[in-house]
Amino acid sequence: MNDRSPAGDSSGGMQLIEHLPFHTDHGIASRARIGLLVLATDFTIEHEWRAIMTGLPGVALYQSRILNDSLITPETLRAMEPRIASATDVILPGTELDVVAYGCTSASMAIGEEKVFERIRSVRPNARCTTPITAAFAAFRALGARRIGVLTPYRADVNRIVADYIVARGFTVPVFGSFNEPDDGKVARITPASVRRGVETILARARVDAVFVSCTSVRLAEAARDIEAETGIPITSSNHAMAWHALRLAGVGDQLPQWGRLFATPLA
Repeated sequence: MNDRSPAGDSSGGMQLIEHLPFHTDHGIASRARIGLLVLATDFTIEHEWRAIMTGLPGVALYQSRILNDSLITPETLRAMEPRIASATDVILPGTELDVVAYGCTSASMAIGEEKVFERIRSVRPNARCTTPITAAFAAFRALGARRIGVLTPYRADVNRIVADYIVARGFTVPVFGSFNEPDDGKVARITPASVRRGVETILARARVDAVFVSCTSVRLAEAARDIEAETGIPITSSNHAMAWHALRLAGVGDQLPQWGRLFATPLA
């Protein structure tokens, strides 16, 4: 009998073959590694980002979750600031990321974009950074939009932060609509049809160059192209704009017109 198992093997004749030859390539991230910080309470952003990025070979998305309160208030938003660095640090430790995106629109304004970036760069100094509002501003510039209609789910005190922040950056907000729902879990269940009606209400009230739907829990990305076709007005949202911005910052310039006008547009 020819027993080819290693000496002392008690596996009943299993052959062990070690040090097989292999080659390496760039893995699934041959074009870009994008890190995404997702709120612990967010149901939506991963779904929309994966849908957008599925057709982009070589673009890899890596996420972590950051602890937050499901009740959205200025205080709970600001409480996230000291947690940003640790949430970033656990995404592929020791590996370079091309872009890190922080997935909370209202917190980006309550904390301030630069403070968010400082926290990210304390552990990922070479990564390009974005937030939903950073991406929205980039989208407005790329689309040549100055008059912005805004739709949010937030309560009044958070809406004031959002409106003031946008206007302070040189844009005009002639109309601002809100569902006034502070619970992130309920916001994630607001139907796309309700969002569409909210957008239509905004467009009926004032002339705007574009509409921005704020909040990463709100579902808009899959309807963006159809809403634009019906209204003739560019539309974007927190998830929609930030996915586009993260790709462009990573050097991925692919045009994806099925996701609306913005995804056929380069950075300004």
